[in-house]
Amino acid sequence: MPKGIYNVPKAFNEPVKSYAPGTKEREQVLAAFKEMYNSTVDVPLYIGSEEIRTGDTKTINPPFDHKKVVGHYHQAEKQHVAQAIEAALKAKTQWAAMAWEHRASIFLKAAELLAGPYRAKINAATMIGQAKTVHQAEIDSACEFIDFLRFNVEFMTKIYAEQPVSSEGIWNRMEHRPLEGFIYAITPFNFTAISGNLPSAPALMGNVVVWKPSATQMLSAGVIMEVFKEAGLPAGVINMVSGNSAMISEVLIGSRDFAGVHFTGSTGVFNDIWAKIGQNISKYKTYPRIVGETGGKDFVLAHPSSIPAQVATALSRGAFEYQGQKCSAASRAYIPKSIWPQVKELLLADMASMKMGSPEDMSNFVSAVITESSFDKLAAFIDAAKNANDAEVIAGGNYDKSVGYFIEPTVILTDNPKYDTMCTELFGPVLTIHVYEDAKWEETLKLVDETSPYALTGAIFSQDRYAIEQATKALENSAGNFYINDKPTGAVVGQQPFGGARASGTNDKAGSILNLLRWVSPRTIKETFVPPTDYRYPFLG
Repeated sequence: MPKGIYNVPKAFNEPVKSYAPGTKEREQVLAAFKEMYNSTVDVPLYIGSEEIRTGDTKTINPPFDHKKVVGHYHQAEKQHVAQAIEAALKAKTQWAAMAWEHRASIFLKAAELLAGPYRAKINAATMIGQAKTVHQAEIDSACEFIDFLRFNVEFMTKIYAEQPVSSEGIWNRMEHRPLEGFIYAITPFNFTAISGNLPSAPALMGNVVVWKPSATQMLSAGVIMEVFKEAGLPAGVINMVSGNSAMISEVLIGSRDFAGVHFTGSTGVFNDIWAKIGQNISKYKTYPRIVGETGGKDFVLAHPSSIPAQVATALSRGAFEYQGQKCSAASRAYIPKSIWPQVKELLLADMASMKMGSPEDMSNFVSAVITESSFDKLAAFIDAAKNANDAEVIAGGNYDKSVGYFIEPTVILTDNPKYDTMCTELFGPVLTIHVYEDAKWEETLKLVDETSPYALTGAIFSQDRYAIEQATKALENSAGNFYINDKPTGAVVGQQPFGGARASGTNDKAGSILNLLRWVSPRTIKETFVPPTDYRYPFLG
């Protein structure tokens, strides 16, 4: 069989399409939206080569029209989860032995399918099932997903190419084996790209995976599996199960063959998973890899030298794009008193122009939040602010769930820097602002660092380079993704590897080589060409 040292296609970031009126992509996504919205999809479990329909189903409802049913998904029972483990382990030997270039080809083909024939479909599914505008869907389910697939292939080759030094007479080699067992991937509702990356990144490195998508992401999850199958992913490499989260986790984490978890979700759930792994540690074949990206209470801090229009735009986009349902969303802001009147005027003008409704209407900037429970939680925080002595709602504050789970983009102003919504993760279109005295810049730096247990993203605005340097140092542990004169959202694969520390996760940086290194177990091989035949060393005389 011919052999070679292969170079993979150079990774590049997928260009973001505009979807401007009259463009071809706009027509295509609207046609796909209409077709999916007026159909009823049936999403099975994907276990080995089987599509299993248990008959125990739940409906898929668009958050912006929650009485509408666009599909059903089937829920697993314990035996199905056990079956998924068995299917994964059965596939493991052949998959791990497959030459890396063939694994790479599968995921590179998946990227091209998403860039071409599946682009409109996966974007439409994300718009309907997760209530994203076309722009938010495009940068997520198309571009970021494609970027993960392309860049991960390139990162894989760099890992394999990194080899130890060999001295005279020996050859040292390093191989990066897949982990011994299976990987459990747990993904959130808010990013289709994350849902595709968390199972596919370990799989690319030769691992097998059992994937549990969020119940509120099942429409696009089904499309992801369609893409992987068409790309030629062998049966059993990625198995998709849905249903009761606690039961699924109990079975998977309780297995002797559990080798790691790739997680994005809430801090509380991740803490529970970590505790369960600890309780089971003596039964595993190997110490599991625990990789998680969790919550955030992300900040924007403006220096008195900041340009008000830049700050206001960062707040409008950072806090309210995708209804604030990003773990990176701007949720708390610290604005100096001297520029606050201008920032306030510009921010409120921006918010007054924001339209809200179905993503099908592309004049809408925001849509609905994901579930009724999310709606109720956010409404309660807004009502509390309306009645608080140390806070007031200065913009938005309205909500309505009669048709969809609509929360109006809302700004709370507080003179208490430790007010509840300055500290608590909300995951919705609610921004809380504290105005500080210009002279208290250094005190405010400390406040930003100490207010939240999270450390995911944060942004500073300043025209003063000394202040920028000071803030960068003072806040070095406050955000794993730190932005200077930019909003704290919108990390791009290969450009800003994403992840935070403290209560925000293990900071294993999705979209970088660092993440892929977590899914391999290196083995050093030393070969001596002419072994010695006498045990005596020269010092013995």
